[in-house]
Amino acid sequence: MIDDTQRAAPIVQAPAKKKRAIAIQREVAVLLAMIVFNLIFTQHFLSLQTFNVNLTQVVTIVIVGIGMTLVVATGGIDLSVGASMAIAGALAPMLFMNIDGPLGIVLAFTLPIVAAAACGIFNGFLVTRLNVQPIVATLVLFIAGRGIAQVVTDGSLQAFNNPAFQWIALGKVAGVPFQILLMLALVAVFTWIVRKTLFGKYLLVTGGNEDAAYLSGIPTARVKMIAYTVCAALAGLAGLISISVNSSSDANVVGLGVELDAIAAVAVGGTALTGGKAYITGTLIGALIIQLLRYTLLAHGIPDAAALVLKAAIIIAAVYVQRKRG
Repeated sequence: MIDDTQRAAPIVQAPAKKKRAIAIQREVAVLLAMIVFNLIFTQHFLSLQTFNVNLTQVVTIVIVGIGMTLVVATGGIDLSVGASMAIAGALAPMLFMNIDGPLGIVLAFTLPIVAAAACGIFNGFLVTRLNVQPIVATLVLFIAGRGIAQVVTDGSLQAFNNPAFQWIALGKVAGVPFQILLMLALVAVFTWIVRKTLFGKYLLVTGGNEDAAYLSGIPTARVKMIAYTVCAALAGLAGLISISVNSSSDANVVGLGVELDAIAAVAVGGTALTGGKAYITGTLIGALIIQLLRYTLLAHGIPDAAALVLKAAIIIAAVYVQRKRG
């Protein structure tokens, strides 16, 4: 026998799927318009080098943006992702430069991500146990986290040349950079998690109406803790890719400003900053739009500082559009 809840489920799900499809179509249209503009007005845009540069530069934004999408879906925010990147980026070279052989490489890939995840657990503890506002809770590590990374490295640049470690960013599979394949794999996995798993449903319900979710038996505190932990762990992974690309680790600059890029990608991608929605594919497209916008400005002689102003304006515009649509 089918109850009223089961009858209503397809009716509730259909509009949500339709809205998601419309949002993705709109973002793809914007991305295509920017590509067409560059094809017409930007020299050397249609080249393999330009394609690779833009894709590899967007990888860290997308990976951090995936985690940010999960946190934002719960109604929170994480300003400390750049600091988590810096901490992971500071620890990794110390491990593979001081421990020889495969063990050093394995530890350099695992312990920094664990350390970054610990930052997420700290954020989650402040938010779920001490009821600190997410923006305030994550601001703590936004300030202190980079300081921790600077203390670990004595504030000095760590230069290195380790092909085994740097393969994560410089390696290729069938001619395709591995970091791009890793990014696409993460997008696919987390899209499936959000859409098809029980955790994904709990995530959206928690962000949509936390009180109602809690009263219905959903472990909202645990859901939020997982979201912050995964977000920080992904930021740690992005930190390893970032230092691998540059063959050096500088705690002063690794992950600097990435939180703005990630939030902008999430907002442009259609995930409501008020919570209750999570469009991982939209975050990917949003990150591509942000990166292509920066490339377009630089290609036409506009200073990179202008891109920061535009990113902020894009976030405001995206929130305004979301509110009007809501």
